[in-house]
Amino acid sequence: MSAATSPEVIKEPSMVKQKEMIAGNYDRLTGTKESGEKVVSTFVPGNLNELIMCFDMVNNLPETNAIQNGMRKVSGGMIMDAEKAGHSEDVCTYVKADIGMMGRGNIAPNGKPMPAPDMLLLSYTGCFTFMKWFELLRHEYKCPTVMLQIPYQGDGKITKNMRDFVVKQLKEEVIPMFEKVSGVKFDIDRLREYLKNSAKAEDNLVWVLESAKNRPSPIDAYFGGVYYIGPMFTAFRGTTDAVEYYDLVRKEIEQRIREGKGPITPEGDMKEEKYRLVVEGPPNWTSFREFWKLFYDEGAVVVASSYTKVGGLYDQGFRHDPNDPLGTLADYCLGCYTNNNLPQRVELLEKYMNDYQADGLLINSIKSCNSFSAGQLLMMREIEKRTGKPAAFIETDLVDPRYFSHANVKNRLESYFQMVDQKRSGASLAAA
Repeated sequence: MSAATSPEVIKEPSMVKQKEMIAGNYDRLTGTKESGEKVVSTFVPGNLNELIMCFDMVNNLPETNAIQNGMRKVSGGMIMDAEKAGHSEDVCTYVKADIGMMGRGNIAPNGKPMPAPDMLLLSYTGCFTFMKWFELLRHEYKCPTVMLQIPYQGDGKITKNMRDFVVKQLKEEVIPMFEKVSGVKFDIDRLREYLKNSAKAEDNLVWVLESAKNRPSPIDAYFGGVYYIGPMFTAFRGTTDAVEYYDLVRKEIEQRIREGKGPITPEGDMKEEKYRLVVEGPPNWTSFREFWKLFYDEGAVVVASSYTKVGGLYDQGFRHDPNDPLGTLADYCLGCYTNNNLPQRVELLEKYMNDYQADGLLINSIKSCNSFSAGQLLMMREIEKRTGKPAAFIETDLVDPRYFSHANVKNRLESYFQMVDQKRSGASLAAA
């Protein structure tokens, strides 16, 4: 469908609210020269937004900038610029999009130049690329850098020693650096108030994600889910804006359930729900709507996904706890999806398959993202063995348009849905 004939989707209040929040944060970032506010660059998994706000600093997330450029279809040239400068084709395309963005003047989505960060904060949560990325940023900006080392859950559990180690770093390294750079004294009661806001918003986010257990599901927990997690995983967790946003989303979805509606798509309400899927891996951002359309045209809705847990496994019980401010920040960082080992990830996907009554598992393997892609074929086979449901494997990339083949993905999805139909037919005959 051409842009000229595409129906204009009516935006719900939550969509308008989130758009205003994102625009406001970019305006705040690009206005720091006038406001005098300090900027900290950090990453999504394990990000400490509540702590950042305690020091009146503005949160800049390089991943989010790369996603914005991908969805605006300008990341391809930035990636090629980075490769011409010597960065390998196999390097994470978020990194190359960020490097290329800097080389083109570091222009934000509002058309204004981004400020240089006053501080780099790395909460390491299972992605080795983050460390190399920050080395590049530190070389470029020559600003103070602090690394919060997060022990990997190699044995599939968080121990007291691991938690104590993270809290010790917060007290002795991270908070003192924030105080030094910002000139603001740490106030633990202020942190508690932000954490209260986080817990309120997290309750509603979990309700939203778990609404996909309904038939039909009122949400798409992958393509739609990336919008629902946006404020929670970025620069808004802990704010009253985030609390208000998730209140709005919950009310809207409650109404959809009452009316028996499926998810909202870029072309309006999704029609019949034919397939319920669990998806592992991030989406492709450069062809996001085109990618999504391949699913809803076939009546396929994603009822649960691993990517919407990359910034926190809230649906598994975690909430930020204002009664234990630093301990809860440690628990959050230690529990992120990318900090879980392979058996934990398989168990989570199996749980989703059962809890959401999914017809199958689909893996979108990201060419340049080893944090997600490592072990995915093993995960696919294990889920098939444990659930008896069919699984499939497609490959795209994050923000590199060269690695999205519409025809290839379409063919694989059509074959997969035929496989799901055959599996259903076989089950029906066996039951008869």
